[in-house]
Amino acid sequence: MRYRLEYVLAWGLLKIVGALPRPLARAAGISIAWTVYLLHGKLRRVGMRNLELAFPEKSRGERKKILRGVFTSLGRQIAEVCLFPKYTRENVSKTVVYEGFENFERALARGKGVLFLTGHLGAWELSAFAHSLYGYPLNIVMRPLDNPYLDRLAREYRTMHGNKAVDKDFARGLIAAMRKGQTVGVLMDTNMIASQGVFVDFFGIAACTAAGVARVARKTDASVVPGFTIWDPVLQKYRLRFDPPVELVRTGNTEADVVANTAQFTKVIEDYVRKYPDQWLWVHRRWKTRPQGERGLY
Repeated sequence: MRYRLEYVLAWGLLKIVGALPRPLARAAGISIAWTVYLLHGKLRRVGMRNLELAFPEKSRGERKKILRGVFTSLGRQIAEVCLFPKYTRENVSKTVVYEGFENFERALARGKGVLFLTGHLGAWELSAFAHSLYGYPLNIVMRPLDNPYLDRLAREYRTMHGNKAVDKDFARGLIAAMRKGQTVGVLMDTNMIASQGVFVDFFGIAACTAAGVARVARKTDASVVPGFTIWDPVLQKYRLRFDPPVELVRTGNTEADVVANTAQFTKVIEDYVRKYPDQWLWVHRRWKTRPQGERGLY
């Protein structure tokens, strides 16, 4: 009963934020995120440990500054998600603008499908939403949220303008979408269990990483286009950036190619995180799964 009440309260709070004018909604979202930062010691500890692993050369003060920025970024995104029902094709450019759109356009024109390579950086929830509002709906891989009320709200908002959920059978759903020449967004910067991923370097540390994108791209010849929605403090809006497709490694050895391409994709994400460290989700235990015989890092 207590958890059900918490779920309802969380759902109600987000609805209230969504009813506010945008400047107030953003301030409220950041306040919510900072409250979580102050009250949730475990998240702070995980974030600081990750930053220590990734940036051993930085001081503790520098790492704390990055972590505080992460929660500001999360709060800003909370506000944008709450405001989704207010965004239209006519006003979305006040919040998100394209950069490198031609890279996506050329990849789509090949007709073999597009796999968006992305991660929990900037406003990842805004990426697919804004893209659909601009007239390019896509398929998104959605993991059910623990809070059923928030899960229902998230699914409603994410698919508001034509986006669709990929089949629960991850690989089969991606292959089907690519054969139809469609677009799929995949967040591939989270920890996987050893049986579901491959180990590749992330900040110089072996990280168990989903290999599904590499397998599907190799099988279907789909374009893998890096796409990230980054907050630009100068513009005071987000840039939805598309880079040129990643050139796949093809040696004829399937498993070796899968690992090599997964490493390539992970390096793309790392480069973006290094450039915008205060916009990545450091509070996730990215290096939890370790190679056999290696000690845990948390």
